[in-house]
Amino acid sequence: MKVAFLTSGGLAPCLSSSIGLLISEYYSIDNKTEFIGYKNGYKGLLLNDFLEIPSSVASKSEIIASFGGSFLGNSRVKLTNIEDCRKNNYILDNETPLEKAAENLKKNKVDILHTIGGDDTNTAAADLVKYLKSKNYKLTVVGLPKTVDNDVFPISQTLGAYTAAEQGAIFFRNIVNENTTSSRQLIIHEVMGRNCGWLTAATAHEYRKLLQKTKFIPKIMIDKHKWDIHGIFLPEKRVDLQKESKRLKKIMDKYDCVNIFLSEGAGLDTILETMKNNNEKIKYDAFGHVRLDEINPGKWFASKLKELLLADKVLVQKSGYFARSAAPNKNDLELINDTVKIAVESSIIGKSGVIGLDEDNNNKMSNINFERIKGGKPFDLNVKWYRDMLNEIG
Repeated sequence: MKVAFLTSGGLAPCLSSSIGLLISEYYSIDNKTEFIGYKNGYKGLLLNDFLEIPSSVASKSEIIASFGGSFLGNSRVKLTNIEDCRKNNYILDNETPLEKAAENLKKNKVDILHTIGGDDTNTAAADLVKYLKSKNYKLTVVGLPKTVDNDVFPISQTLGAYTAAEQGAIFFRNIVNENTTSSRQLIIHEVMGRNCGWLTAATAHEYRKLLQKTKFIPKIMIDKHKWDIHGIFLPEKRVDLQKESKRLKKIMDKYDCVNIFLSEGAGLDTILETMKNNNEKIKYDAFGHVRLDEINPGKWFASKLKELLLADKVLVQKSGYFARSAAPNKNDLELINDTVKIAVESSIIGKSGVIGLDEDNNNKMSNINFERIKGGKPFDLNVKWYRDMLNEIG
């Protein structure tokens, strides 16, 4: 039996550890299993660039799990975007990405392919499964759902999201002290989340848990209110800047600072509309997503709020790369372990799909048909822990 792995999309705190734990699980069942890893996701699959992974790695899964990132490397390549693949020289003019990927899998005699990524990665895997089936090539493709955004239908908790929230909170615990460098200081903590505000909300929730464990000297010097969160902006709720700025200005006047947690997708429609009206060029990636790193939502909000809050100093800090590059925490490792067991079971019986906690099946760890997987799942603003947090911060 030959098993191949690839990790794709952005990083999340689960990639290397997922591969290590998968290898360990396979090896416990059949110590003659062969393993290879395609470098840099679908790019490596198209270029047939892979790493032979020795079975001895099975005894080193704990070491692998202690590292963030992916030892195989990642990339953002869409197998159905023929033009983009040709432009990047992943395929020749007379080839298609799906055909090339399938041929390389056949050439390497791969029986099982594990794709570890978000909705884009696993919908690409679905396209590959369909193509291989049409060519009568027997290959089992089993995906593991990673994304720090936690925004994949119908999966209630994606791999890596727990850790990203915890690490984002740790990041802000240091950054918030910058509010002591100036009078009327505005700090915007920009958190990853294009369409879904879960990570921003969960990071805020984790940060406020840290605050509960912190001792302060109220009213005299170190007042908890200066270290607390004063606003949370999410994609799921339109930001009324005029109304919100009136509330925040009262906080600025009283505590001499304002701390905001901002999801990178919050207010995106307004920003894009403004850019179009100004005839500014909007850049997109291979999947048709707006390149948020070039738009810089945090900077946009900072420029508006600085004036409205009469801020003397503004600081925008992004925790995304810090959080997504971390090694998985205890909660994520437990989730990865549970996912890996079902992934290997499914692979051995030849059942393709994505393994995850299925919201439509009482959150049971299940093999979910690729056709049910899609991104853009919004955060539920009505969950109790989020409502309670909003009530506490006003």
